[in-house]
Amino acid sequence: MIKDKSYNAVMSRNNQIMKKAIGIDYDLFESGGIAFDYEKMMREAGYSLDEIQEIQGSTGVGNTPILELRNLTALARKYAPKGKGARIFIKDEAANPSGSFKARRAANAVYHAKRMGYKGVIAATSGNYGAAVASQAAMLGLKCIVIQECYDSKMVGQPEILEKQRVCEAYGAEVVQLSVGPELFYTFLLLLEETGYFNASLYTPFGIAGVETLGYELVMQFREKLGKDPDKVVITHAGGGNVTGTARGIIKSGAENIQIVGASVDLSGLHMASDHDFNRKSFTTGHTGFGIPFATWPDRTDVPRNAARPLRYLDRYVLVKQGEVFYITEALSVLEGLERGPAGNTSLTAAFALAQEMDEDQIIVVQETEYTGAGKHPMPQISFAKQNGIEILFGNPDEEVPGKNIIFPESPGKIKVRDYDLEKARKSYINNAVKNNGKDEISSHDFKFLINDTKGEEEFVLSTLDELKVTVKQ
Repeated sequence: MIKDKSYNAVMSRNNQIMKKAIGIDYDLFESGGIAFDYEKMMREAGYSLDEIQEIQGSTGVGNTPILELRNLTALARKYAPKGKGARIFIKDEAANPSGSFKARRAANAVYHAKRMGYKGVIAATSGNYGAAVASQAAMLGLKCIVIQECYDSKMVGQPEILEKQRVCEAYGAEVVQLSVGPELFYTFLLLLEETGYFNASLYTPFGIAGVETLGYELVMQFREKLGKDPDKVVITHAGGGNVTGTARGIIKSGAENIQIVGASVDLSGLHMASDHDFNRKSFTTGHTGFGIPFATWPDRTDVPRNAARPLRYLDRYVLVKQGEVFYITEALSVLEGLERGPAGNTSLTAAFALAQEMDEDQIIVVQETEYTGAGKHPMPQISFAKQNGIEILFGNPDEEVPGKNIIFPESPGKIKVRDYDLEKARKSYINNAVKNNGKDEISSHDFKFLINDTKGEEEFVLSTLDELKVTVKQ
């Protein structure tokens, strides 16, 4: 029988297609309400930490080095109050086969696809994950399709996204390029159904569990190298998988006092699905266009339940400006002799400012770096911004307006972090959970789930529900 391939027909088969493409029956974890058994999903659908380390090691993923940034630390101390200026370290994930931490997610997902007998894998991403999946698929002899949202309606693509397309194709993947809009998910579903390939989603338990090794490894390396745990770990926050996986790995290491800080580039005012705004941003990931929506409603993804749930783990969420990240990218190259890509440098920018709040004997770690090249360099991105009418200035980054200008700090002392109110994010999440599930009354089980999923206090969650006129059944 020939299946209807119209947009509405394919979208209506979403759950059926996904179940076949992932091999997980998400109904097993559902409660019938807002809540689901998150830990059971992670436990039964994933692999143990030891198993994942073995899987990743078989393709050269993991065991990346810890590097101390002595010159950037010295620069931070120059602008810090007396006695302040923590030691800044990075975990150099650019040493992975595909040049980013995403290799950890991909290794686990592709291994599982091979084990379950799938002939190929599909990933919908314009970022480093596509390259990671393509690299791992090549190693394991599987076919790979990467679907990219990379053009506006005039078929103009960002240099960074087009660079990632080149890398995916270099690893042998077929790359399907689309313009910004709703056709991405439709095309993704259609290809999954037509090929019978595995959905190597960023948001399955396989992908998130793959990042747990990063957090665990990081802590163990510091214990071996310095005999102590770091005080803060700064994680670039986009869809939430980096935060979630790293934090879960840190917890599994037994570390109890490490502060988990998420960092995003402030692109407030730009709509990620807008054809006009698409090329007016100079960062394609690690920005507020992903960070805030995915924190406040994780289940907006290509799977029924998202394994990336950042509010469960974030202790602090900070924003930095585009010009500041470009500045730190250059500083890393010139002062430390390390040329690395934009996403990891988002959290490095935050770490540079946060270090100045901390004592000199404390340790702050940027938990990942990524490769750079071609369109991922600052200069192509800045040139592209100019072509799109973005003004390039030196001055106070606080005056930067996304989509209108990029302001490089006139001195390193102008670099700072701006705290995003996690209480506001938690309230927004609770509102979305209630609204999207059509609830004016929830069970005590749902209530406990909201506490855990927001890392909120019981009184805070209850008062938020009261504001929404939602009662809790006792």
